[in-house]
Amino acid sequence: MNTTNRFGLIVIGDEILIGGRQDRHLPHFRELLQNHGLQLLRCWFLSDEETSLTAHLHFSFESGVPTFVCGGIGATPDDLTRQCAARAAGVALERHPQAAALIEAGFGEGAYPERIHMADLPAGSELVPNPYNGIAGFSLRKHWFLPGFPEMAWPMAEWVLENQFRAAGERSPQQTREGALLVRGTPESSLIGVMKELSPRFPELKMFSLPRLGRGELVELGFRGTGDVGAALQVLRSALDARGIDYDETG
Repeated sequence: MNTTNRFGLIVIGDEILIGGRQDRHLPHFRELLQNHGLQLLRCWFLSDEETSLTAHLHFSFESGVPTFVCGGIGATPDDLTRQCAARAAGVALERHPQAAALIEAGFGEGAYPERIHMADLPAGSELVPNPYNGIAGFSLRKHWFLPGFPEMAWPMAEWVLENQFRAAGERSPQQTREGALLVRGTPESSLIGVMKELSPRFPELKMFSLPRLGRGELVELGFRGTGDVGAALQVLRSALDARGIDYDETG
């Protein structure tokens, strides 16, 4: 599958992992990306822990996968995302003049001595506007760092997809499609040969196999991606017919 069609998501916060707060980002971002013809490649839930957070962000930067990062960009001692992003990218943390001006405008004298630290960003960062309270997030190396609050993060992510992501030179993505057949009376292990044979023939698609447990021998076998799903399914039908494998069309 084309890597420009895929996005990452990182959700940061101890409260998610220990159960103090339920995550709402994953289902929302999955739908948001699909609505823009994009696919969620991976989602990580990370603790507010410096070593782990820095290592994961470094890996994500190096992978080149565009990624939304939610949480940990505030001014309290447990907000480590800005500092860890700088270390992961190998740059200094420095005061961003425009970010500082926004914080001063929003809080006046209350910006000091603590809130102003939210303007200390990795060198080279660009701002992501926050329509909720005006305190911006930031972007660095095709990663967009947003607050953990969905009320702030979600409209900011929408702005990124509509403006900054495509303005940064990304081509308009193709819509991801999916189609499958329902194989009956054949264990999944017996379908591995079919998958090995057909997968290389459709490089713009990913072939998948999903057993339906508790309902006898039922396996959903199909393709998803940006290529011609209809043509791939026709080849799959022929391959199953040649092997005498029974199947039904899915709805």
